[in-house]
Amino acid sequence: MIIQYDSTRSWFRAFLLFILAVIGTVGMWSVVVFIPEIENEFKVDRGTSSLLYAATMIGFGFGTVIIGKIFDKHGIKKPIVIASISLIISYYLYSISIYFWNLLFLQAFMGFAAAAFFGPAMADITNFFNNRRGLALSIVASANYVAGASWPLVISFALNFVDWRTTHFWISIFCLVSMLPILGFLKNYKNIQNEEANIMSSKDEPSIKLSNNQLQIILMFAGVCCCVAMSMPQVHMVALCVDNGFGLQVGTEILAVMLYSGMISRIVFGFLSDKIGPLPTILLGSFLQMVSLVFFLPFNSQLSLYMVSLMFGLSQGGIVPAYAIIIRKYLPLQQAGVRVGLVLGATIVGMALGGWISGEIFDLTQSYYLAFVNGILWNLLNILAIIYVIFKSDLFNKNKLILN
Repeated sequence: MIIQYDSTRSWFRAFLLFILAVIGTVGMWSVVVFIPEIENEFKVDRGTSSLLYAATMIGFGFGTVIIGKIFDKHGIKKPIVIASISLIISYYLYSISIYFWNLLFLQAFMGFAAAAFFGPAMADITNFFNNRRGLALSIVASANYVAGASWPLVISFALNFVDWRTTHFWISIFCLVSMLPILGFLKNYKNIQNEEANIMSSKDEPSIKLSNNQLQIILMFAGVCCCVAMSMPQVHMVALCVDNGFGLQVGTEILAVMLYSGMISRIVFGFLSDKIGPLPTILLGSFLQMVSLVFFLPFNSQLSLYMVSLMFGLSQGGIVPAYAIIIRKYLPLQQAGVRVGLVLGATIVGMALGGWISGEIFDLTQSYYLAFVNGILWNLLNILAIIYVIFKSDLFNKNKLILN
């Protein structure tokens, strides 16, 4: 069966992938709430407990590449079914684990499974849209932020009544009863690639005077730098609020504000990417993210953290999806799953590295101030990398001619 570009069936597919991704990426966000609980039970410091998030991101990074290859060969259905079953089993095993290293292994496995709901899902949905590709991809990508905003609130509420082990058990049950029925609606359709439509849509797009591998490497480098910066507020906001005496509930609420605003940002930047292209979109988002990180430095009251977290979320939501749009437009379509996976894997390495570095900085200084400074510097490297790509593109040359 063939689906037409931008059709009702295309949007229904985007909706299914969005719902599955909200559930399937739970393991990436539950850990940020459980860190204080696990520190207390296993008697580990902040740097060591931050390895749980790092393990999740490392597993996710490997998953984006390996599962991306499976997607390129078999389509989206097979990797998502395997990932869903793996996630259910992992959460059950987490609830009965008695050693800290068990948790590290399971977090890595959860991250690996969650990868199926991000990179491959984004690569898949780009095949079903042309005029609204940026918007559709941003909607699917925003599921990760919805998960990040929703799951910590749900888990924080659950911890008022049961311990973290029981919470993991019930998450396993929820995934079982919710994901498997939805999978029945997800089909592997034929690739609807329309060469004429692609040629028409690419006429106004700037070409990039870089080889495929050069562009790939630069995007991966930019992705690492961007997400080292992004990780500080996202990974440590709950712990920061607990340390400042605001409490776990306030921390999860502030994280929710950040991520819900990030979801809005992804949709808005998706519209923007369809209008001005992905390169200017990344540059704008990266600059705004850096400005937001600067505002974290002087403000640390409860109200100011709410406000700056809102600003941070609204600034950076469109950055990561724009990387995928660049790959879809400028690199070989038949390699989309692997190449998107490599770049998204690099962003996850950045999240893991940034989360760990921030934890170590806190242990050394008993403050997150220098961790924010570290994020600002990494973000600047990301901006410089994107500016270099723009300089190597016809987009820069066209603007130069207009100015002359």
